[in-house]
Amino acid sequence: MATAVETLEKLERRMTITLPLADVRAEVEKRLKVRARTAKAPGFRPGKVPMKMVAAQYGFQVETEVLNDKVGRAFNDAATENNLRVAGLPKIEPKSGEGVAEDSVAFDATFEVYPEVKIGDLSQVEVEKVVSEVTDAEIDKTIDILRKQRVHYHVKGEQGAHGDGGADQSAQNGDRVTIDFVGKIDGVEFAGGKAEDFTYVLGEGRMLPEFEAATIGLKVGESKTFPLTFPADYHGKDVAGKTAEFTITVKRIEWAHMPEVDSDFAKSLGIEDGDLAKMREDIKANLEREVKNRAKAGTKDSVMNALIKVAELDVPNALVQQDVERLVQMTREDMAQRGMNVKDMPFPPELFTAQAERRVRLGLILAEVVKENKLDATPEQVKAQIEDFAQSYEDPQQVLKYYYSDRRRLAEVEALVLEENVVNYVLGKAKVTDKAVSFDELMGNNAQA
Repeated sequence: MATAVETLEKLERRMTITLPLADVRAEVEKRLKVRARTAKAPGFRPGKVPMKMVAAQYGFQVETEVLNDKVGRAFNDAATENNLRVAGLPKIEPKSGEGVAEDSVAFDATFEVYPEVKIGDLSQVEVEKVVSEVTDAEIDKTIDILRKQRVHYHVKGEQGAHGDGGADQSAQNGDRVTIDFVGKIDGVEFAGGKAEDFTYVLGEGRMLPEFEAATIGLKVGESKTFPLTFPADYHGKDVAGKTAEFTITVKRIEWAHMPEVDSDFAKSLGIEDGDLAKMREDIKANLEREVKNRAKAGTKDSVMNALIKVAELDVPNALVQQDVERLVQMTREDMAQRGMNVKDMPFPPELFTAQAERRVRLGLILAEVVKENKLDATPEQVKAQIEDFAQSYEDPQQVLKYYYSDRRRLAEVEALVLEENVVNYVLGKAKVTDKAVSFDELMGNNAQA
């Protein structure tokens, strides 16, 4: 039996659940008899252990199970009877003292309920719709990136099918150099400060700027000694902030040759007949697909931020804590997959609280908008979304099979469609202004320009 629900504050509620001791003891006895059928004890055959011994061995465990079952059932019945939407799990604590009859056992259940979500006037909401376009300049830039990805190197000064690298035989930006180096601090070599046949490409930023600057202009066989001050935040703590004297000797210089934009290059990109026009069309289609997806993501962020501003609700702390635990676990697994040792690594929950609170808040808002406006994802929309994913794969049918063979994967697509339905609904109601974003800004690849 459960008492009336007591409101503590905002979303927090409490009810007292009372169980007759006779009912609890009867159920415990019943379960112990079942357990006795297979119970084992030294000197007794299975199923022949005296009930007193069975009760002594399993009584506490069985009683706990019975109480958990009965309290859980009583709580769920009371929640249903009172039309309560419980958020998270209740906190169950034994209750004693006045108000608890001798022939009963009582528990206080403290819990939170889902909030009332009020969505404001969407016609007054301001939303930015991200727009961007793919021009010939972006196609040319992408082709250059693809060429750089297929670069190969030739020794400077050695004549080959692509030439000898030019008259300048010194190391320059873009060249791949092989060197020996040794570093000393106060005249003493230090760990990690010496290497032979060390190879890197000048201009890629792999080495500290002083190191690269000293290498540029040297020819094979030449050496140079120079000072280098390590940054204060350098990953090598033993040398961070200290000045070392390095001596480098160049052993090999190779110049970079990028493939020409010809039919062979087009074929390497999957254009079977090597047609350059088709290659550009294919690149443009891929870029436009990516631009479309990123623009939609930017617009969605604007819509979500607008919904958060216009919605009124209290966020259940229980749901936030659950999401914090999820985010911690996701972060732990991601870092472990990257090869990091996370066994003893701390993951303070407060680092994830703000993100979890936003995620829960948005989830509640989206659920309300979907419910009030009947925006659930239809099977047709889900299929269309999966087919859109499949466009960039060689075998679209395998992509369809991948999603439809797993209900969880399908649910992920349904969630995406549902979000898109909400975005489109809000865009149809709100004050929308186009926000022009450059291709480089949208793609976040200015460094490759």
